[in-house]
Amino acid sequence: MTRFAFVLRSTVLGLVCVTAAHLSAQAPAGRGAAPPKTAKAGAPVDLTGYWTSQITGDWRFRMATPPKGDVSGLPLNVAGRAIANAWDPAKDEAAGEQCKRYGAPGLMRLPGRLHITWQDDETLKLEMDNGTQTRLFHFGAAQAQSADWQGVSRASWEFLPGAVTETLAERGAAEYGVGSLKVVTTNLRPGYLRPNGVPYSDKTVLTEYFDRVQEPNGDAYFILTTTVEDPTYLTQPVMISTHFKKLADAKGWNPSGCTTQ
Repeated sequence: MTRFAFVLRSTVLGLVCVTAAHLSAQAPAGRGAAPPKTAKAGAPVDLTGYWTSQITGDWRFRMATPPKGDVSGLPLNVAGRAIANAWDPAKDEAAGEQCKRYGAPGLMRLPGRLHITWQDDETLKLEMDNGTQTRLFHFGAAQAQSADWQGVSRASWEFLPGAVTETLAERGAAEYGVGSLKVVTTNLRPGYLRPNGVPYSDKTVLTEYFDRVQEPNGDAYFILTTTVEDPTYLTQPVMISTHFKKLADAKGWNPSGCTTQ
């Protein structure tokens, strides 16, 4: 899975690099246009709209709750395995922690629909109907807050070398799709990396890259490359690739509450 994810992202960024080089060669000389001043205005890709998860792999982990103790494919240490083996959904329910599986490190692997909008010029909002969760990606300084399921997410646009040209500054980077959204999330409330009690701690750092891909037939996807680093329960970082397809409208959007199973 790790190798697959790296190959996918490398392929996407390789194609973007070719596009960027072509645009750079065509950029008019001497214009000196200033880059956009807000995150929204400077977006190299448009991620807004409704999207649905594409379950093309890890079906048994994503479409149903795996059996207790099934931690295959994850580099858990002894402490992490002990917690996973002791998972008790009834205890979570009684403690009012039904949302432990819906924290940011596990949320994007759940099947469901996403709705992405701009909350303001410096904040991208992602809503998930499965669990009725909301994530805010702050391009500016995020306000300090107590740890919660979605943590604090700091966002930035990443451009490949040579991709920011005068042409892009004049006409808008989003027209060309020559960059990625990078999101780094910390300050997380401890939760589950998988729905069957596989834990992540409050020291977890979640790094995500959103890369949009446009097919010749007009279909749009984004590839989410995720790295989870947790010194408390993981012996090494976990890297996962997840795909989403763009929908025409809100049809099928069905927010539902957190559940333990």
